[in-house]
Amino acid sequence: MHLITSRDNPQVKAWRRLAQETTAYRKAGQFWLEGDHLCRAALERGVRPQQVVLTESFHTEQGEQWVGLTDQTFVLPDALFASLSGLESPARMGFVVAWAAEKQVLPDVSTMVLDRLQDAGNVGAILRCASAFGYRQVLAVKGTAALWSPKVLRAGMGAHFGLKLVESVSEADVAALQVPVLTTSSHEGPFLHELLQRKELPSRCAWVFGHEGQGVSESLMALAQQKVRIAQPGGEESLNVATAAAICLHASATAAF
Repeated sequence: MHLITSRDNPQVKAWRRLAQETTAYRKAGQFWLEGDHLCRAALERGVRPQQVVLTESFHTEQGEQWVGLTDQTFVLPDALFASLSGLESPARMGFVVAWAAEKQVLPDVSTMVLDRLQDAGNVGAILRCASAFGYRQVLAVKGTAALWSPKVLRAGMGAHFGLKLVESVSEADVAALQVPVLTTSSHEGPFLHELLQRKELPSRCAWVFGHEGQGVSESLMALAQQKVRIAQPGGEESLNVATAAAICLHASATAAF
């Protein structure tokens, strides 16, 4: 166990970058998990930290539960930990976990394609849906929020650790998928519930969801074998992208029932 008390310590500066900078994980080859809930979710999926960082108060209360995970366990004064946290209400512990970019795209598994989604909360929520509904792979087109950023990790609530996540994929990668490509449209294609009723909705497919304002790009839309509408009897013009994703993924997940 190592005690650090200076905010100018190089290790503290490295943690601060991971905790506060959106894409720092790509250069560092590590990402930051903050809070015991998220850290436990990682452990339950078999993830082991390179470093464990605890506040003094948390170490006093629960330190024995976390100290044996690695030989690099650090204890910081609570105020110093708060200075590196990216949260308005900082947690009292965190993990540093090794990261390496995933390059291989699996062509024949249920897949989510994220086309330039900007909002980290939306991206994290969609990852949770993908994991909950049995999707194995998420492909992020360049321009999508960084999948391993602290905000997306928090919104994902542990979903990252059950998914294959590939960033900066090309349209050629999407075109090479060997499962049907589906996307939503506000004015084209059959309604989702009608496809379910007719048993025409594939349970294994690739759903494409696009930019919050611009939607799916025309070139990716052209790759879709099926455009699907979501019934909105209340008359709203559109749905939040994470909400639409939840509806579509659940429908596909239950299509085989």
